[in-house]
Amino acid sequence: MDVKKLFISPDCSIRDAIRQLDQTAKKILLVIGNGKLTGVVTDGDVRRWILKNKDISMPVNLIMNPHPIVVSKEETDQAPVIMKLKRIDALPVLGDNQEVMDVLFFHELPDQKRYKVKKNHTPVIIMAGGKGSRLYPYTKIIPKPLIPVGDTPIVERIMNQLKTDGFYDFYLTVNYRKELIKAYFNEDDRYQLHFIEENTPLGTAGSLTLLKDRINGSFFVTNCDILIDINYEKLLAYHKSCKNQITLVTAMKNYEIPYGVISLDEKESVSSLTEKPKYELLVSTGFYVLETDILKYIPEDSCFDMPDLIRFCLDNKEKVGAYPVMDSTWMDMGEFSEMKKMAERMKL
Repeated sequence: MDVKKLFISPDCSIRDAIRQLDQTAKKILLVIGNGKLTGVVTDGDVRRWILKNKDISMPVNLIMNPHPIVVSKEETDQAPVIMKLKRIDALPVLGDNQEVMDVLFFHELPDQKRYKVKKNHTPVIIMAGGKGSRLYPYTKIIPKPLIPVGDTPIVERIMNQLKTDGFYDFYLTVNYRKELIKAYFNEDDRYQLHFIEENTPLGTAGSLTLLKDRINGSFFVTNCDILIDINYEKLLAYHKSCKNQITLVTAMKNYEIPYGVISLDEKESVSSLTEKPKYELLVSTGFYVLETDILKYIPEDSCFDMPDLIRFCLDNKEKVGAYPVMDSTWMDMGEFSEMKKMAERMKL
């Protein structure tokens, strides 16, 4: 890609940086002042700012790393070793006058394997029992977890992505067309896979009661129609360091109302008019980290959804946290238009 697409000026707003990170989908921006590299901004820098509930209209130089790891153009052959040692995915290449010549991305280097990761025993529960009504009539024939994105079913893509970070212990909660799902994975030894069968639909959280005696401590829960390109080890570490009972993976969505929005005063007169206002909102992606302690809030053999569980936890003063990610890292296959976008991105 053209490296200049990653350039941003120090006085640009963090809001602009978020939009640029989403557009480039590279998780890093290069802050350029007077033609030279003055710092870098990553999705992690943005996440920490959002979690502090800070104003995203502030300049990006407030969150940038002013001392990033870099290499000269003569040192590019050392890039794989440096990136493995420092566990970084992007490395700016500078010329003699500190100007940016290129950015090396670890996954794009030839013959490079991802950093070696240890197996992690944290269970991953994939909610695969729904009917997928938003994807009807496809789901009249094939269950949503098996709908292919490219040439691979979505549920396989989810498991493969988590396996990359060392997570291998998968539980699929199944109901609708469960025999097809089980048949697809019959005698497939690539995954440590357990099926949790619902007799009746139990919602997006109700089936967790079927796992009370099988899991302990922290565990992941994900819908079966999303992909999130993040480091799951870091997500789990964040959840534990915050001592959350639930951590919601959230994405920042930008919405523009295509009309003039009015406000009324107590006398039923117009008090203000805002033309095409823009809003930034954190929305739930459908991926969570939970502690088994909160399973006590889920009723047995009842349809119970994740928002209900979150509300119960909040009402009972349990600690619920958020882990913001860039919108570009979240892919939702729940609707036809999004499914097509996901398939296109999987070609990249």
